Amino acid sequence: MEHVQTALWVVVLLVALAFVFDFMNGFHDAANSIATVVSTGVLKPGQAILFAAFFNFVAILIFHLSVAATVGKGIVQPGVVDTHVVFGALLGAICWNVITWYYGIPSSSSHALIGGIVGAVIAKSGAGSLIAAGIWKTVVFIFVSPLLGYVLGSLMMVVVAWTFRRMRPSRIDKWFRRLQLVSAGAYSLGHGGNDAQKTIGIIWMMLIATGYVSAADAAPPTWTIVCCYMAIGAGTMFGGWRIVKTMGQKITKLKPVGGFCAETGGAMTLFLATALGVPVSTTHTITGAIVGVGSTQRASAVRWGVAGNIVWAWVLTIPASAFVAAIAYWISLQLF
Repeated sequence: MEHVQTALWVVVLLVALAFVFDFMNGFHDAANSIATVVSTGVLKPGQAILFAAFFNFVAILIFHLSVAATVGKGIVQPGVVDTHVVFGALLGAICWNVITWYYGIPSSSSHALIGGIVGAVIAKSGAGSLIAAGIWKTVVFIFVSPLLGYVLGSLMMVVVAWTFRRMRPSRIDKWFRRLQLVSAGAYSLGHGGNDAQKTIGIIWMMLIATGYVSAADAAPPTWTIVCCYMAIGAGTMFGGWRIVKTMGQKITKLKPVGGFCAETGGAMTLFLATALGVPVSTTHTITGAIVGVGSTQRASAVRWGVAGNIVWAWVLTIPASAFVAAIAYWISLQLF
């Protein structure tokens, strides 16, 4: 009986830690969905936060749990995951999020979590316990999602510029200030739909490992789904203003038409990735789209030095969070 109580206590602790990560994911990535709409002046920061948080949660009604299934069952071999692995993975991801938030670097919460899982699993039983297909799918999209965001964002900008070439700039600005509300809402839907599912996936993984949920279940418990969407929405409501500044102004100066094109290109990328069950980075996606929009004006419109620093953060995210997760795994062995 004592063992069951201890196990339950550990499970509750890890679920709470997962919700902390999910909240931080929303907090850390709030900039991705609101930076453009704030920097173009379409919405005030407070309005934009509430707007984004609402659509983060509404995503629960739209997307299937394909990403949650990938994280929960498609990255680690069955039977390898235990409470120590989950603790290490979550702590590694949270630590990396705190570091990058502090320095205002828009890194990926998604890849921090994947890196955390990888590091903790390798620390326990080696790389052979990982499912190569799930890892490679995630790694490939580190490059595909910003590239696709770049291509779609720049194409949208070219199409819009050609379509409205005879319209007065003031009238274009007026139209796209309204349309940007649509694109920002779509991007926030994509953000909630992809990112909340990663936390659902790791909680699902942990519940299966501890025997509280059967591995044969087709979906995680409803409470995990609702709570994870609520947590990411709450995190978004608190925002991440250091990163908003980088995303909204430091990479390139945006007007409403550019913000619309970047958000629409990014949203299309996220919708596609979520449908395919790929846990992608909303940060990578919107950064690629913003760079794509900026580069259609002229190459000098993009501050490539800032973009380069962001790319370095992308490259370091998985190994850095994996390293911290491995240490956290060993610490957890001493704690419980």
